Amino acid sequence: MSFDRSIKIAPSILSADFANLGAEIRAVEAQGADWIHVDPMDGHFVPNLTIGPNVVAAIRPHVKTFMDVHLMISPTDPYIGDFAKAGSDMITVHAEAGPHLHRSLQSVRGAGAKAGVALNMTTPLDHVADILDDIDMILIMTINPGFGGQKFTSAMVDKVARCRALVGDRPIHIQVDGGIDPTTAPLVAKAGADVLVAGSAVFRGGSVDAPEVYGENIRAIRDAAEGAL
Repeated sequence: MSFDRSIKIAPSILSADFANLGAEIRAVEAQGADWIHVDPMDGHFVPNLTIGPNVVAAIRPHVKTFMDVHLMISPTDPYIGDFAKAGSDMITVHAEAGPHLHRSLQSVRGAGAKAGVALNMTTPLDHVADILDDIDMILIMTINPGFGGQKFTSAMVDKVARCRALVGDRPIHIQVDGGIDPTTAPLVAKAGADVLVAGSAVFRGGSVDAPEVYGENIRAIRDAAEGAL
């Protein structure tokens, strides 16, 4: 995948119909999704339990774009290989989820995936300042991790802008996750984010039988974000 800073919409399947994930993924991709965002959670690092490597492997054949896997698990390192083998294109680990972030990133890249770092709202950018050349993406959380449907935290817009300044001309994506919709998308896009994760704002009102709603939702987010640039 070549690098560019165009706006990319990454629907989070956390808000999809779990009984019909393959069809949901095909539907949102057909309606304009750029990436598919997957949220494994362990019930320990975050207060929710979702999916593991077996489910990622099961949905891999349905993903024709780019599978972006955000690990909300701790410890992270023992599972990196399993998620890479399952077909993850990008594996994002939390800076807070292990003692040796650089080693975790090396493990991700060594397993053949692109490496992302997620920063919780109270985690400073200093955590990645010295290892930027080992990172393909920085994920700025704009909510507390663990559940979809939370309200966007406006104070994180400045953090996105500071992250963009820190990245400079390096080929590092800046992703935001949490409360992204047509109202908040332009705020983070203008600040420098290029990958927008949206769950409920994409899947709300639609279904595999009414996929055009997904398309309308994706276009509304994209148009709002691109209009701010």
